[in-house]
Formats: sequence, structure tokens, C-alpha cells
Amino acid sequence: MRAIDDKEKDLERIASEDVCEVDVIHAEAVRRAREALPEEEVTRRATEIFGLLSDPTRSRIVYALSVEELCVCDVAAVAGLSISAASHQLKRLRDRGVVSFRKEGRLAYYRLEDEHLRRLLEDCVGHVLAERGATSA
Repeated sequence: MRAIDDKEKDLERIASEDVCEVDVIHAEAVRRAREALPEEEVTRRATEIFGLLSDPTRSRIVYALSVEELCVCDVAAVAGLSISAASHQLKRLRDRGVVSFRKEGRLAYYRLEDEHLRRLLEDCVGHVLAERGATSA
């Protein structure tokens, strides 16, 4: 019986390590954190963007367009997609204002509309590479 009691105590200790064990509210810290929060509409829009970028194919497309403007055929080749699939993904990105396009004859060229997204993706990739370096060391 003693071994079970010890295991239960260990589980309780592990479960409570990352949570507060007392109900103390640090009013000043809560106030500062609340003041720093963006408006709900801003948060909603940010999560929409993360939702768009959560798809690996769209992330690759955005990353490719951060390098230079590409026509739909080139986007398809870079992302390993059919032209139809590339067009579908580009339309989703365009509908959200992430990319814009221009026509030149029969070709449609796309470019990244928001420099912030390029930096965001670069930061994410840098984070993953740093993480990978930390785990392989």
C-alpha cells in the first residue's frame, strides 16, 4: 500500500508543479497584462493570419512570394502543386489581403502584400532552426 501512496503523491506533485497552489492575484501584474492586450478584433485578425499560415502549402507559397513576385505557374512549380491547386491557395491568400496580383497578358503575377508576414515567417523558420540546433547539440 505504501508504494501506491508514494506514487500518488509523486503524481500530485508533478501535476501541481506548473500551476499556482494558492489563490493570490497580483493586481498590478493583471492590470498591466490586460492593458497590453490588443483589441479583440485585432486578436481575431491575427489568429486568422496564423490560421492561413498553419497550412504548410500556404506557408511555402507565402515564403516563396516573400523572395519575389511569381506567376501562378511558377508558384505551382515551387510548391509542388497543380496550377489549379496553386490558384485555389492563392485565392484564399488574396481574399485575406495577404497577397495581391496583377495581370500581364495571359499571366497572373502574385506578390506578398505584407512585409510583416515575411518577417513573421522568417522568425518562425529561425526559431525552428535554432530549436533543431539545440536538440542536435
